[in-house]
Amino acid sequence: MENVKKTKILNYINVFRGLAILLIIMGHTMQFGELKSLPHIIDCEIICGGTALFIFISGFLFQHLSYKFEYKTYLQKKWTNVIMPYLFTSIVGLIFCFCFPVAYKNSFYGLSPIIQIPMHLSIGRVHNVPTWFIPMIVIFFIFSYLLLKLEKKGILYKLLPLLFLLTIFVPRGEAEYENTIGLSYLLKYWVYVKYILLNFVHFTSLYVFGMYCSKNKEIMDKFYDNRFILIVLMLLTSILDIFLMYKFNYSNYTISKIFLTMVLVAYLKHYDEFILSHKKTNKCLDFLAKYSFGVFFIHWYWFFIFKKIFAPLVLFAKNSVILSVGVVSLRFLVVAIFSLLTLFIIKTILLKFNKDLNTRKYIGV
Repeated sequence: MENVKKTKILNYINVFRGLAILLIIMGHTMQFGELKSLPHIIDCEIICGGTALFIFISGFLFQHLSYKFEYKTYLQKKWTNVIMPYLFTSIVGLIFCFCFPVAYKNSFYGLSPIIQIPMHLSIGRVHNVPTWFIPMIVIFFIFSYLLLKLEKKGILYKLLPLLFLLTIFVPRGEAEYENTIGLSYLLKYWVYVKYILLNFVHFTSLYVFGMYCSKNKEIMDKFYDNRFILIVLMLLTSILDIFLMYKFNYSNYTISKIFLTMVLVAYLKHYDEFILSHKKTNKCLDFLAKYSFGVFFIHWYWFFIFKKIFAPLVLFAKNSVILSVGVVSLRFLVVAIFSLLTLFIIKTILLKFNKDLNTRKYIGV
């Protein structure tokens, strides 16, 4: 009976997954102000770092379903549910790379497409910027057996303090297009590989923390009991991060997002029955959660299209904070809505041809 309960994805985690993808889209679409200016830094502190939530969920769900873990089967499922939709949705990004190499900032422009394609797919960062996450999460897949072994031996969660220190002192890598100008293709590729490896080290604490919260679900009730302390810590770490970025050009959005994660799961778990009782609201949140992975794969394409079409509007609003907020809010809504609509239409069309088709392995939904 316990196993039957564990196979069901918990509703509050499902809702959390939907909220996480919204924060990720906000981080990509709602940045405004001059780079490194105070408005830009404050804006980024609020909206950036949503990846931390996604990685927490990955660790939580991994442990939640670990009772039936079999390494070979696990990797096969990840190939079907993660790698395959990544490969299929990458086709659009590859086309953009080849057709708009300058506007799309293709770091490997000039190389033969036959060489470019495996380079793009193995790093994710260039052809579809958010999908650097995929090669990084693959590392977690590879080490899944070891993680569960360490958990069973009672070692894994004792490492959390050390892992959190790594999150603090090993910041996220930098792999912006501008940083690769003038480098050889091999060095450019290494910049992106290093970025992925640094992010793996940086985010391991969130993955293991997700596993810990899944293993000890009662801890989330304690988060709720201490929610005001967690909110204060979130605000203090945000203020510190803004100061460090403004004065020393150092930022670490992940720290405040750890506390945000704790606060969100605390509230969602506490009000889970309330959310479930409001069926229409829960249905909308469930729809968003189910489409979240697909949205993650394609939203950057709509972001690029918006920038191409409305470049004059973005430029016009640049010198006004109020107009900038309005434009980036519009951009967020357009990207989110069009991403959801695109996936819904593609899924509907695919099921028209074959009602038994597993569309998830093509578009992530």
